[in-house]
Amino acid sequence: MNIKLKKGPGEAVLEISPEGPVTIEQLLRPFEAELPYTILAAKVDNQVTELTAELKEDCSVEFLDMRTQAANLIYQYSLSLIYLKAIEDVLGRVPVEIQNSLNKGLYTEVKTPRAVTEAQVRAVERRMRQLVERDAPIVKEKVTMEEALEFLSKRGYQEKARLLEKHPEVEFPTFYQLDGYKNFFYGLMVPSTGYIRYFELRKYRRGVILRFPYPSDPNRIPEYVDEKKLCAAFGEAKKWHRLTGVSYLADLNEKIRGEEYKELILLSEALHEKKVAEIADRITKGKKRIILIAGPSSSGKTTFARRLCVQLKVNGLNPLYMGTDDYFVERKDTPLDADGEPNYEDLEAIDIGLFNRNMNDLLAGKKVDLPTFDFIEGVKRYGKRITSITPNQPIVIEGIHALNRELTKYIPDEEKFRIYISPFTQLNMDSHNRIPTTDARMLRRMVRDHLYRGHSARATIADWPKVRKGEDKNIFPFNGEADVLFNSALTYELALLKKHAQPLLEEISRDEPEYSDARRLLRFLNFFEVIEDESIIPNNSILREFIGGSIFADYL
Repeated sequence: MNIKLKKGPGEAVLEISPEGPVTIEQLLRPFEAELPYTILAAKVDNQVTELTAELKEDCSVEFLDMRTQAANLIYQYSLSLIYLKAIEDVLGRVPVEIQNSLNKGLYTEVKTPRAVTEAQVRAVERRMRQLVERDAPIVKEKVTMEEALEFLSKRGYQEKARLLEKHPEVEFPTFYQLDGYKNFFYGLMVPSTGYIRYFELRKYRRGVILRFPYPSDPNRIPEYVDEKKLCAAFGEAKKWHRLTGVSYLADLNEKIRGEEYKELILLSEALHEKKVAEIADRITKGKKRIILIAGPSSSGKTTFARRLCVQLKVNGLNPLYMGTDDYFVERKDTPLDADGEPNYEDLEAIDIGLFNRNMNDLLAGKKVDLPTFDFIEGVKRYGKRITSITPNQPIVIEGIHALNRELTKYIPDEEKFRIYISPFTQLNMDSHNRIPTTDARMLRRMVRDHLYRGHSARATIADWPKVRKGEDKNIFPFNGEADVLFNSALTYELALLKKHAQPLLEEISRDEPEYSDARRLLRFLNFFEVIEDESIIPNNSILREFIGGSIFADYL
């Protein structure tokens, strides 16, 4: 048997010839001491595979640590299993919900009659560390659908049972066992608890935050940040879920099968519109004139900005809309990244001085020759947009750096209103299995890239790590600057994106590096019923920015 081994991204390929079958974990052992981070899984012929898998024939293998999305999710699933086991050991069989990202971790709720105490949280954390110290095995078990449904019903996991029983193609559901505790998960796990060394618990309001490292720094718990506004946005999302009658994926699927999804779409869109109107009212009441909008890739910033302009007009204002892309420095002055390539993502790529002069001149009532950036020649052009505004006319500005105070440091703070937009929540599969919002955003971008830019799904997946790196540096650190957060997620969206994204993902072949991410996305999309009829989706919906048919198409 011949194995082509890469110890990590960018590493040289080693040729290894074991005498007989070998597990990936056994293959890993001689290299563990020299690797910077814990290996959590491997790609075998571009398919993400657990370390317990046995290799029996020629193949290529690449070790994966937490810096990859696949391994990061494996860490989260494994940590969640340890957490649920520890809660049962300390508090008994109480319901637990793993809900959403918050404060550099996962917000969870333990459904005891009274909110969990600090002492109980510390006891659960001690139990988790005992399990990790023991390096207890995590055992994978495939069972029949009948056995799975019986077990889930007895344990009170009704939303899991409802989801599985409608998907007979899942012939043998996968369960994982840890020291007598058993549960159903959609993702892969590490072989034993000893792989999950970095975590902490924090009591937070009525719940518990389960914290773990960032992918960019796998051996360290990130600094704690109390994201109060984000917490409020999640509270609002819970209210929206109650209003729509959809808490888990099984609820959405039932509405689609029962032809109730049209009312769900209308209600979801109405909630968005009401929130946009409330934000417009705050801006109007506060007499703010510089409206700054930022958010990560595929948040729906452009559609949101246009809808906000409409609502401001309803309030008697006439906003001027603009982006920051026209303020790029001349291409010859563009900063370079670590690879020597032009870096258009960092703030240094923006002509901050010119931007601030133009905005202050507009606020002062002066006529301003606004630039238009020529992306072919790489220079700013003038003479096409000579503009002035009235004393009460606001300027709506969209851009990735809009919330970075350095961008607007010469503009008076009292003139500014800052908005952060992102799909903060996605519909969770069930009480223990969440869909990361980064995956939902990537699906949005994938569909849009194909529709508007002629890009393949493979290209979108390949570019995504670079996109995420830019977001971590230029966008996420500044969301706390926002006056208001807008949750652009729509409860129904993945059921509709599925029909667009699925065929694109299926085009990715096994010999391409993006195959493993494509299969992972297809696996969870498989559980969604499809919304075929798009006619009811309003033409000003944020989702239209990605699937086409937007009334704002000229600005996208």
